[in-house]
Parts: sequence; structure tokens; C-alpha cells
Amino acid sequence: MKQGLIAFTLLVAAGVPALAQAQAGSGAAAQTAEVMTPAPAPGAAGIFKSNMDLQAVLKKAMAATADMATSPIALNDQYRVNIVHRPKANGAIAHPGYTELHYIIEGSGTVVTGGKIVRKAGAPAGAATIEGGEAHPIAVGDVVIVPAGSAHMYSVVNNELTYLEVRFLAPK
Repeated sequence: MKQGLIAFTLLVAAGVPALAQAQAGSGAAAQTAEVMTPAPAPGAAGIFKSNMDLQAVLKKAMAATADMATSPIALNDQYRVNIVHRPKANGAIAHPGYTELHYIIEGSGTVVTGGKIVRKAGAPAGAATIEGGEAHPIAVGDVVIVPAGSAHMYSVVNNELTYLEVRFLAPK
């Protein structure tokens, strides 16, 4: 299973930069909300992180919090690639300008996408929900693609959930 993750990560890391570079020429770079380091230039060496190193970083991050933890693979102005661990359900969120792909590595639950984010007055941060979205059960091997700006959340996490997250600039 973990070796499959490495192969999938390398496949995605090889393909996403080319896609992101092509989109950047169409003005998508202006959609980024934060300033980050630039993506590797076309023709540069690929990004590689071993599963052993990724898991060690993730375990350390998980030990430091009872909430979501990540093991970063590549974070730059064109794309973000992380391994994300969620021990519990999360509040609704959307990422303007970015499309997201989640590949479920471990665990199961329910993902809700689309609809409208609803924040109740006086509710704590992260307590937003989704009204009118689509709910789907998820398990190991499933893929979720969230269009840019679309609401999404894991409304149910059965025990724990770990997934590869690839967030990349969306075309205008």
C-alpha cells in the first residue's frame, strides 16, 4: 500500500508541474492568495520524498496535535502536495483559484462537496457546514476532485483518515 503511494505521488508530482505551468500562462497565477516559493522550472529535476521520510514527518505532526496533521511534499506558487491525516470530521472550506484532488490512502468516511458553506453565528471557527452539497462514502483507493472554489468537507471520519492532497491552480 505505502509503495503504491510513492508511485502515485511521483506520478502526480511529475504531471502537475506541467499542467500548472500551462495554466500559469493563462493568468491563473494572479489567482493565488498567498506568496510562495516558485515551482521548479520546466526541465528541472523532479521532486522526490521517500515514503519513510513522509511517514516520519506525518507521525511527528500527528503527535503534536489532536487535529489535522500534514506531511508536505511540495508547496509552491503553482501547486501544493501534502499527505493529510484527519482524526475527526472537519468544518466546510473552499479554496478559490485552486482545484483539489484527494487520493484516499487509509481509512474511510463521508465527503461532502458542492453546495453552500453555512456558518452559524457564535459557532467556533471550523464549525461551518454545507447546505445542498453531495455526500459520498469514501474508502481506500477512492479519488475526490474538488473544483476551484467549491465547498468541501469530511463530514464523517471512521476512526482516522489519511489522503494524498494535490491542490493546483485552476484555469480562469
